Amino acid sequence: MVSARNLAPIRIGLVADEPIRLAGLSSIFEQPSGAGKPPLIPISGTLEELLAQSTLEYLVVDLSSASGGLEILNSICLARPNIRLIVIGPEGKDELVMESIIAGARGYLELTAGPEMVRRAIDEVTVGSIWAPRRLLSKLVDRLLKVSDTSLNNTGPRLTARESQVLEHILMARSNREIARQLGIEERTVKAHVGRLMRKTGSDNRIELSMRALHLPQVSQVNAGPGGKEEQSRYAVTLK
Repeated sequence: MVSARNLAPIRIGLVADEPIRLAGLSSIFEQPSGAGKPPLIPISGTLEELLAQSTLEYLVVDLSSASGGLEILNSICLARPNIRLIVIGPEGKDELVMESIIAGARGYLELTAGPEMVRRAIDEVTVGSIWAPRRLLSKLVDRLLKVSDTSLNNTGPRLTARESQVLEHILMARSNREIARQLGIEERTVKAHVGRLMRKTGSDNRIELSMRALHLPQVSQVNAGPGGKEEQSRYAVTLK
């Protein structure tokens, strides 16, 4: 088994205007990484400084502290479209949650989330999942399906056999690492397949890819087994 100390650490940028909030976020990373997971290193600085670091792939944005609200997320996505955002924002703002995820956020946590939950969300996002409140699932699906209906024709894009296999595993909520292990291929190969699937379906992120995939003939029966509709509702997201 590969120990965490042998894995390359993942640097996580932290955006918060209030020093006390920044200190609180930084303390989350004092918890040790789980077995087989790389260590996480918090990186502080201004938003401009963090975005200028091309090797920084993850960013935690405290909307309750950072000024700009949803506009700051849009500006981040424009400047660094591939950066993975984890948003911490106000409670009960369902529209803000959905807009944040549609804007490119990979996770949304409410202010009441404790340190352990924040750490779990960060861990999930770093393995390719999306963390969002469960109560918003149906609304989020409806919003994304409206986009899907206008962008996919009846036949859908042509997928290779391997792409179809990868897509089936995505619909079963498996991470890139798990897919690689299941198919006996390297994780970077899985990432390449996921990238091609996104381009073919016109998706910007995994959750949108999952929603659009439900319309593809190649995967319409992916989970049509004993679990029926219940199994087919397990999208490639971690919903809390």
